[in-house]
Amino acid sequence: MINVKFYDSINDEKIKFAVIVSQFNGKWVFCKHKERSTYEIPGGHREVNEKIIDTAKRELFEETGAVEFNLFPVSIYSVIGKTRVNETGEESFGMLYYAEIIRFDDIPASEIEKVVLFSQIPNQLTYPLIQPKLIEKVINSNFLKLKFKK
Repeated sequence: MINVKFYDSINDEKIKFAVIVSQFNGKWVFCKHKERSTYEIPGGHREVNEKIIDTAKRELFEETGAVEFNLFPVSIYSVIGKTRVNETGEESFGMLYYAEIIRFDDIPASEIEKVVLFSQIPNQLTYPLIQPKLIEKVINSNFLKLKFKK
């Protein structure tokens, strides 16, 4: 069982990763990992002494090649339950961002095979019990409500 919770604040040192729900020209941005047949929201783990905003910027570039974008913090969130990246199932914390990507460059050499743009959220998600909740949180966030109701 997977449980996703959202928080207004938490001690910064508990935030271990950043996830960036993104759009480019009105389409959802997803990554396709070389070893999986599913799609993922860009994101990844925070490095030692790295600010979480810098984690988000770095991961967005590394996984999509985005070089020009507007980045907005949405919410702190946690996941409780065993996942591919959390074998213990203990509560782990991340920072959720929304990015409006303006310009891409080539994707740096990494585990990402390609970036795919979707008009709607794809069904083949790597984390189907987590990613839809994060996307819903972004869509329902106060600063994005007007954009998505158009």
